Amino acid sequence: MIEILQFLATFCTTIFAGAAFYINLVEHPARRSLETSAAVIEWATSYKRATFMQAPLAVIGFIAGTAVWLLGAGFGWLVAAALIGAVVPVTFIVIMPTNLKLLAANRDVGSAEMLVLLEKWGRLHAVRTILSLLAAPLMLWQLVVT
Repeated sequence: MIEILQFLATFCTTIFAGAAFYINLVEHPARRSLETSAAVIEWATSYKRATFMQAPLAVIGFIAGTAVWLLGAGFGWLVAAALIGAVVPVTFIVIMPTNLKLLAANRDVGSAEMLVLLEKWGRLHAVRTILSLLAAPLMLWQLVVT
């Protein structure tokens, strides 16, 4: 059972990390090269789709990683689980206010404010990327050394 949970935690965490890294390295810079109104519209579409992928990956990675630790694996599993799990409160507490402004029904998608919000969102999303890029190799390392 522990091997299945280790695989699940590592798989979900590394997929999350890869997607988050791609967003910061490729998608968001490409989006930012568009006119502001097009960038905001693309961001909203992408955000809604990515939520259905990334949220479950983070939650499953956290739960499975914590379960691995509870089943007797090393403390590193708990640390890695906490890192990937931290993306959830970071999203809700730190990033969500920006998301809500970017999604507001009364927003002017071409405004300077939207441009500032998109730039801010990219920096905030990088926090999620860093957390996941710390968690994923830690899980992978523990698979190799145990």
